Amino acid sequence: MKLRIQHTTKYTYDAPVSYGLQQVRLTPANTKHQSVHNWNVAISGGQTELEFEDQYQNKTLLVKADAGTTEVSVEVAGEVETHSSDGVFGKVYGTAPLWHFRQDTLRTHAGRGIKKLAKTIGKTANTLDGLHALSAAIIDAAPYSKTGTEAGTTAEDALHAGGGVCQDHAQIFVAAARVAGIPARYISGYLMMNDRVDQDASHAWAEAHLDGLGWVGFDVSNRICPDERYVRIATGLDSRDASPITGVRLGSATEAMIVSLQVQQ
Repeated sequence: MKLRIQHTTKYTYDAPVSYGLQQVRLTPANTKHQSVHNWNVAISGGQTELEFEDQYQNKTLLVKADAGTTEVSVEVAGEVETHSSDGVFGKVYGTAPLWHFRQDTLRTHAGRGIKKLAKTIGKTANTLDGLHALSAAIIDAAPYSKTGTEAGTTAEDALHAGGGVCQDHAQIFVAAARVAGIPARYISGYLMMNDRVDQDASHAWAEAHLDGLGWVGFDVSNRICPDERYVRIATGLDSRDASPITGVRLGSATEAMIVSLQVQQ
């Protein structure tokens, strides 16, 4: 499936910014599951200082804001052809060993609620069935909701709040899988929704590693495994590692962000 993507993230400030630095992870890589036919990243209000691959092989731009700017915009556009429809990313490995993806982080630290959910995995005939059961249990316990969580919300707090967005669902999943001793990771990217072109935001899902299959994806929010409508962008232990844009700035200016995103065939 060929997907066309246009994604703009605009930051505005109510006072000039003296210094700002952002890591931009918005460039998909070619894999056996997707082919990038063209892709362009345009920056206004700042300059690309460096291009590199991070520890998870995410293609990353280091962007420095222009001194005194009141607006920084990141626009990406391109076409990606996807080839996979079964949710299995497979035995594809980078430099990080599997044990690395069993590690705890501040955002995926498991409390009592997640530890209870993790027991779901052991109640089925095999681990794959258990992970599907875990995914269903998460969305039942914390239905999709745009209120109550924010970018820095931890997995346990989102579960306790009783709802969340795709970021929260993915982090709850990886946290519970790790409790069960299963390597798991957070994935950010794009999803073409069948009923619309304009999307509210980029998407997130989780992957768990199974002997024999390798990495298998789970989109908790939509109760499915990723198919050909998904474009993979970045990978990490949690949402911060794989966030499309993270950064720091100096000064007292108040920041506002506007996102525009279209994904279509």
